[in-house]
Amino acid sequence: MAAARGAGRSASIWDNMRVRFTVCFLGVFVCYFYYGILQETITRGDYGQGDQKEKFRFARTLVFIQCIVSAVFAKILIIFFEGSKPDQTKSWLYGLCSLSYLGAMVSSNSALQYINYPTQLVSLTLDGLTGVAQDHMRARFQTSANHMMLNINLWSTLVLGLAVLSTGEIWEFLSFTERHPSIIYNIVLFGLTSALGQTFIFMTVVYFGPLTCSIVTTTRKFFTILGSVILFGNVMSTMQWFGTILVFLGLGFDAKFGKTPKKTTN
Repeated sequence: MAAARGAGRSASIWDNMRVRFTVCFLGVFVCYFYYGILQETITRGDYGQGDQKEKFRFARTLVFIQCIVSAVFAKILIIFFEGSKPDQTKSWLYGLCSLSYLGAMVSSNSALQYINYPTQLVSLTLDGLTGVAQDHMRARFQTSANHMMLNINLWSTLVLGLAVLSTGEIWEFLSFTERHPSIIYNIVLFGLTSALGQTFIFMTVVYFGPLTCSIVTTTRKFFTILGSVILFGNVMSTMQWFGTILVFLGLGFDAKFGKTPKKTTN
């Protein structure tokens, strides 16, 4: 009986939307803050010594590994927490989301090979395609966070797998890791932080909608910018800081005065 009362208290705590939002926000913030640091460490670091120094230039393979880890992680969550619950979402919606997701991830990792993380974040524009598709999934199919995460990453793994095999990038990547095995540790951590972070992102999308998720992730990016400036010594110009401030002012006004997103609970 005591156990039942404890289970009831736990359920009621999670049903509190403020508690749920706090958990999602902190999960996204912590995981992706570390993710951003690892991303810049991997893609902008120097490997080797003297004339043998080289850069990591395998953005597609890095995202490919990230997608595999995230898909496996999502599948484990489904097995343990959702069982045989059917997913009625159309496959083409997952495919559409995966294309915009891949574009953002590959562009992000490729950009870091040439410019620093703050400049990349300020210069990239928001792509609303993923948000529209995810909102449709929530409203039409009540897609769960774990199924959304699993299928988008499976589609992404398929597309990127064909790309890295057809270009031969995967073999160059394996050769690079043989020369510099120390990078494997950071890549594994990169994949795990991405999987954990995605779990909280998709939870935010399902429970609060893409708009709220966008505000949460963009707020996280601001602190990642600060971390990049402090930890890596990256310098931002006055105009870049001004642009960053404008972005967050716009998000603040949108959150305060914009249309309140419809909440969906599963």
